[in-house]
Amino acid sequence: MLGGVPERIAEVTTFLAEVLAPRAPLTVIVDGGDHGAAATFAARLAAAFPPSARAWNVDAVLGLTGPSGGVLDSALNVLEPAADRVIVYLRSGSRGGPAGEGERRAQVVIDHQNPEWPVIRHVHPRLADPSQWYLSESRAFFAPKAAGWDQRFGDDLPAYAAAVDVAAPAPGDLALDVGCGTGRALPALATAVGPTGRVIGVDCTPEMLAQARTRSGADLLVADALHLPLPSAQAAVVFAAGLVHHLPDPAAGLAELARVTRPDGRLLLFHPSGRRALATRHGRTLGPDEPLNEDVLSGLLTKTGWNLTRYEDPDDHFLALAVRTA
Repeated sequence: MLGGVPERIAEVTTFLAEVLAPRAPLTVIVDGGDHGAAATFAARLAAAFPPSARAWNVDAVLGLTGPSGGVLDSALNVLEPAADRVIVYLRSGSRGGPAGEGERRAQVVIDHQNPEWPVIRHVHPRLADPSQWYLSESRAFFAPKAAGWDQRFGDDLPAYAAAVDVAAPAPGDLALDVGCGTGRALPALATAVGPTGRVIGVDCTPEMLAQARTRSGADLLVADALHLPLPSAQAAVVFAAGLVHHLPDPAAGLAELARVTRPDGRLLLFHPSGRRALATRHGRTLGPDEPLNEDVLSGLLTKTGWNLTRYEDPDDHFLALAVRTA
């Protein structure tokens, strides 16, 4: 506890105050959450600003909630982007449409499923470079979940094996699993490349890799998907499950995956739930500008050195196969 505020909450609000305090005059609007969560978070955020910033840089820190828990319709005009206004959205996952609209307007998005353990999931680049928050917040998001991950999602193993079959690694290949988590794809990859091949599992969260060590057949590496400590043009297959939508810059991530892949190598983007089913489970709606939307993803892949050859998005899985262009 720091000054009566749980340490994790203090970490998040202190970081946001440091990012926002130099800008000004500024209005910070906290939206989303449930049952007064926005007002509580707003008060804690306001208290994190130094006294001089509270008086000079911040005109107001507000929690705006309506009957649905989202933004009041009458306040929508207040939430348009502006240089002197920042919207912080608390993603609680309990609602659909209104939450999606509120989140799309926000410059800061915070996972607020557990109000005692908020995690920053998005910060607009004009406010802070991703290098200031991306890795530490990704670890804060996944580390507490690592020990129970396979108990919750162990039934997905056959789906991972089927997705590896689509990627078609061959004996002797180098296969990478980037964002490997607890390593659910690693056994299938190791079987496919055989004793003459090599599998490397990469994840930024040590706690996830600690769980992956219980699976055999792969080398494990703690690293950032945006900056892989691997040579260029070596991998025959890159497997990435649930990775792209966790990256602050999907284009940069896809470009880094292209860098380490040899010409005609394959990239398999996968999730054991379809996009719409996953969004519904988290109380969100899909927008046309999301990076895994087929048209958006195809454009991103083309710009970063890939050619999309297969795209599937039924309720029971998401799969996109791309080939590295010369």
